[in-house]
Amino acid sequence: MTMAMTKGTKILITGGAGFLGTQLARALLRQGSFRGLPIERLTLADRVAPAHPDVSTDARVAADVGDLLERMPSLLAMEHDAVFHLASAVSAECEADFELGLRSNLDATRALLDGLRAQTMRTGTAPVFFFSSSVAVFGSDPGIPLPAVIRDDTLPTPQSSYGAQKFICEQMIAEYTRKGYIDGRVARLMTVSVRPGRPNGAASSFLSGIIREPLAGEATVCPVDPDTAVALASPANTVAGILAVAQADRDALGGRTAINLPALTVTVRDMLQALESVAGKKTVGLVSQVPDAAIARIVGGWPARFESPRAAALGLKPDASYRAVIEQYIAQNKTQA
Repeated sequence: MTMAMTKGTKILITGGAGFLGTQLARALLRQGSFRGLPIERLTLADRVAPAHPDVSTDARVAADVGDLLERMPSLLAMEHDAVFHLASAVSAECEADFELGLRSNLDATRALLDGLRAQTMRTGTAPVFFFSSSVAVFGSDPGIPLPAVIRDDTLPTPQSSYGAQKFICEQMIAEYTRKGYIDGRVARLMTVSVRPGRPNGAASSFLSGIIREPLAGEATVCPVDPDTAVALASPANTVAGILAVAQADRDALGGRTAINLPALTVTVRDMLQALESVAGKKTVGLVSQVPDAAIARIVGGWPARFESPRAAALGLKPDASYRAVIEQYIAQNKTQA
């Protein structure tokens, strides 16, 4: 008697060799399945090949290296049961280079959505499409001031190119989902801290740098007032949120609009005090105050306090404390800290 073969799931992660993409890929490979089906193929699309051995040596992983828009025809020639779209130009980059933001954030997302729409028309099955949005979609507009606490029904009024591009993508995904072309899920990620590696072009990069560099014995700068409040999430909590939203039943999501992931609200001063409690005064002394008006304006315009009942209904919670976030980073990056 011939046994029927279990259908495997084919997954694409854009930005798959970046920090968050790598963490997501590792989590999926450890999980071994997605929405009840074994993972057959995990394609990681990025400008560079994945470097982490947990990912690069796994037989289920395929790397697609190059510019995302240029590689799109090749990527879309394959069928995908699920797509995690993490690739984007980041906040400070988009503010400095408007065309870069349009190309990387809007054009690439539209091309990906249209390719999946064509796939759905061929196969009759809409793939899961997860999009990583951002709290940068919120801002204080003269006609609609930013409330003290962001709730699930707070109207986004972005005040940066990056935030506007993310919000436009949210609406496109909601529309393609309404039409049945994709099964879209959007989560607004908090600033991820502490990220390992080197600083990137994000305005929020210092929110990892003021912890990561001192723990490595390196001097660094803080460009904002220490009393600036921010909404943060650890890497592990962020990946858990992404997987929960991507794998939830459609009805459990509570609609097509984006879900705000849980936030740990701290001030920069709180962060430095947590660092001192873990690593001592000498380590904190490596952080210098060097104001940067452009960074302070962008970061200061982001909301810091959230109430997220939709995320809570999926079992998601904020990190317990910022000290716990630092301890997580040290435990996972012993050679750097």
